[in-house]
Amino acid sequence: MQRPQSASFQIDGMSCAACAGRVERAAQAVPGVAGAAVNLVTRILHADFAAPADALQIAAALAKAGYPAVAAETRLAVDGMTCASCTLRVEKLLAALPGVTGAEVNLATRTARVSHLAGAVSPTELAGVLQRGGFPATPITENTPAPPDRSMTEADDLRRQTWIAAALSLPVFGLEMGGHLIPGLHHLIAAAIGQQTSWLIQFAFASAVLLGPGRRFFRHGLPALLRGQPDMNALVAVGALAAWAYSCVATFAPMLLPPAARAVYFEAAAVIVTLILLGRWIEARARGQAGQAISRLVGLRPATARVTRSTGAFDLPLAELRVGDLVQVYPGERIAADGVVAEGHSFVDQSMLTGEPAPVAKAVGDEVVGGTVNGAGAFSFAVARIGADAVLARIIVLVETAQGGKLPVQALVDRITLWFVPVVMGLALATTLAWLSFGPTLAHALVAGVSVLIIACPCAMGLATPTSILVGTGRAAELGVLFRRGEALQRLAGIRLVAFDKTGTLTAGRPVLTDLQVVAGLDEAEVLGLIAGAEAKSEHPVARAVLAAAVARGVVVPESREFSATPGFGVAAEVAGRQVLVGAGRQMLQAGISIAALAEPAARL
Repeated sequence: MQRPQSASFQIDGMSCAACAGRVERAAQAVPGVAGAAVNLVTRILHADFAAPADALQIAAALAKAGYPAVAAETRLAVDGMTCASCTLRVEKLLAALPGVTGAEVNLATRTARVSHLAGAVSPTELAGVLQRGGFPATPITENTPAPPDRSMTEADDLRRQTWIAAALSLPVFGLEMGGHLIPGLHHLIAAAIGQQTSWLIQFAFASAVLLGPGRRFFRHGLPALLRGQPDMNALVAVGALAAWAYSCVATFAPMLLPPAARAVYFEAAAVIVTLILLGRWIEARARGQAGQAISRLVGLRPATARVTRSTGAFDLPLAELRVGDLVQVYPGERIAADGVVAEGHSFVDQSMLTGEPAPVAKAVGDEVVGGTVNGAGAFSFAVARIGADAVLARIIVLVETAQGGKLPVQALVDRITLWFVPVVMGLALATTLAWLSFGPTLAHALVAGVSVLIIACPCAMGLATPTSILVGTGRAAELGVLFRRGEALQRLAGIRLVAFDKTGTLTAGRPVLTDLQVVAGLDEAEVLGLIAGAEAKSEHPVARAVLAAAVARGVVVPESREFSATPGFGVAAEVAGRQVLVGAGRQMLQAGISIAALAEPAARL
């Protein structure tokens, strides 16, 4: 008989005692509910129930009565996962809790996203059930963010361990398998040191591999095996240990084996560990490099902001910003938060947000976005959005969600890997029993069973898909392409045509002077110098392009005087004693200058 359970539900829509009564009656009407009580002040329903009732049935009854239970989502950082079968075990542990409506675990990001009924289960309870299941977990909140990504540190450790294992495995592999590569090497080794000495050397090196770099597989795999939940670590540990133990018997107690079965597999035990470590190293490095995409996005935000309040002007950490604060931005600085320009004007590089390389003019009343880069002007803005509401914060969440999501193909991979380890171990046992029934001796049966374990040690199946999502979405984020879901990454395989809605995303990222047409009789270099002199004091990106073209052509740029700029029109200045007007067609028309001659070159742009 199932023991009684209890759960709490945060209820939406209650406003009076009559509502509370209807909520209680709706919950008590579910078969198996022993009692239900509502606290109207906190809007919490507490229910005691047993089979056939469960938390989801109670929630469905409440929703049908018009008082739905509030849904919530909790993210957890999960440690101890090493293969895809681990992810499904974590999902099952979470899904078994009352009130959990769904759980999605990603091996590559080492995170779990749990959907549950608010109040029915707490983040601490979710982390606790994983802890008891052998997977230490920590809730991720805005105030308690995910622990720093240790992928690169882990990759460095795995790199060292892989090289150590490879160095120790090479002599073992050379002594045992060298004869297959170099004819006559076996006879040379036997004549020089003898077979028994060769086996003793292999024993020493293989034992060093298992006790050193390979210890991690036994530390994680054997406890999982004892819990009745074998994972890839368990398979590697059992396979390597079986090969090593069998080889030890052949080396130190050969009389226990039939003559035909007296062979060692030390190289198999050592090479298995080395190859799996190599795969783990590559996977950790890929995770670390992809995780840096998030770090780069976070790095777009400056650490502090120059704030003006009634008490004065001072630098504040971003966490202390408040909506309405007036923030000063100087030339070349990154904008600290989302807001509205209150004073001044400038051009802002918003390419990280829009993909458009041309800076955008910002004046009083225009919106600015945190993380974008100010140009040559200075301005102040009033903070409008902070924290999780900011545009950059939402972009980071978008990338994290895409990286943590599962592709449709991952469901198939998860189902396979969940059963892969127990099936392989079952096949090894079945092979041993079959040889005991039809084979000549126990030794032959053990050899056959151990061979199955030695061969079946893949980890790539469970890591390939989530790692590809992580690397693909991370690299795309670096290039300014955001995936809302990892599924979009999989669908790219079938795409044959890509349409761009903004040609600016395909440019070099900056304006360049391409044409210069002068009136007959004027010197082109002199005209370019006059224009560049007028534009030298402007922060407009087109002005920067003109000035760069003059410098590249070796044109002398004279000083300007009486410089003035009109946003949206152009600039005027006195250069080398001449009045120079540079700007858009509207400025020329306003000054009474005909631009009919410019129609043809403009049409080519």
